[in-house]
Amino acid sequence: MRFFVITFIVLILVLFSVSTILPKKEKQVYTDDELRATALSRDLSSIPESYEELLALVDTPENRLSKEKIALGKDLYFDTILSKDRDISCATCHVLMKEKRKVYSEMLTSETNDKTDCVICHLSDQSGTDRFVTAVGHNQQENPFHLNTLTTLNAALAKYQTWDGSVNSVEEQVGASIQDPYQMNLSAAEVEQRLMVESGYLKRFETVFDELNFVNVQKAIAAYLKTLLTRSDYDRFLDGDNSAMSKLAKKGLANFINFGCKGCHTGVTVGGQSIQKFPLRDYNSLIDVTNSFNESEKGREVSGFTFNVQMYHPFPFENTGGYMGKDGEQLFRVPILRNVTKTSPYFHNGTVEKLREAIFLMGKHQLGMSFTETQIDEIEAFLKALEGDIVDYNVTDEEGT
Repeated sequence: MRFFVITFIVLILVLFSVSTILPKKEKQVYTDDELRATALSRDLSSIPESYEELLALVDTPENRLSKEKIALGKDLYFDTILSKDRDISCATCHVLMKEKRKVYSEMLTSETNDKTDCVICHLSDQSGTDRFVTAVGHNQQENPFHLNTLTTLNAALAKYQTWDGSVNSVEEQVGASIQDPYQMNLSAAEVEQRLMVESGYLKRFETVFDELNFVNVQKAIAAYLKTLLTRSDYDRFLDGDNSAMSKLAKKGLANFINFGCKGCHTGVTVGGQSIQKFPLRDYNSLIDVTNSFNESEKGREVSGFTFNVQMYHPFPFENTGGYMGKDGEQLFRVPILRNVTKTSPYFHNGTVEKLREAIFLMGKHQLGMSFTETQIDEIEAFLKALEGDIVDYNVTDEEGT
């Protein structure tokens, strides 16, 4: 036992020695033009401003966009007719309005609901989500795996729509959400029956599609979702405005590129394009040679040593709900970072409330880096520069209600 301990200590000392001998990688410094060019070359691009540019990005032969189809989809998005008890709509969980919505009153005042702190403060955010720790749907049921609600903003540009990446299009996701017993709990047949006789939808479907059926309901709502794109200071910077982002945010973007964040959080959505393991670096490694675990990581001090030994659990936070991602292999859709400042709490089960903590954990367990406070400040400033408003593509006449 003594030999093992001595060998162990020698190994640690060697590791520290090597880290001091090896040259440190010089920090890349960019001019504004170089930073922009580097971002664009890494497949980071801006959201279109015009309807014509939108069509070029999201229109498909399977679901051609038209202003009439988008308007129909918008009305359906806000209509409670698509839920079993006619009490919730897509917009109930995927909030778009910059005002507090009456539909949440029962949830917020329920004696059994103790997880609404974020929601109470952020109901007025245009977030495309509900800010609940776990999704709440039909009959106020919580998601059985304690998964939280993914935003609808910019989702149409993502390759994967669910936490496990099992859904590949917004059309498919619309159908799944309506029929899911924990969400809207209405069958395809019931949807068709209701729309045939109520709210004047039949005539509109016949005009837009020639036929009212569940597939066309999916296509209509998906058409509207494809217009829920947001532009921000980041987009304006990418389009050539050097003053659009602060110096701190530009340093954060440089860090984002240099540290390797852009390897997974890529594309116009800055995420949502791949399925990746989380945590990538084994959280249950016996030794943390940097001794930098924070309280949320539940590190255990070992008497007489200056490193931490971790008790086994799969994530650097409590895995409430027990969800393990695709095929139970800790594989998750890479989250979209646009408007990430408005979509807390973070990670699949909403365990992490603060963006700064999420940044630290991602650096630690995906990149193998312990970000300094300054680096976290810079990356947080960049993520705030991704916060934007829904683009007005002038496709409908009235605001949804």
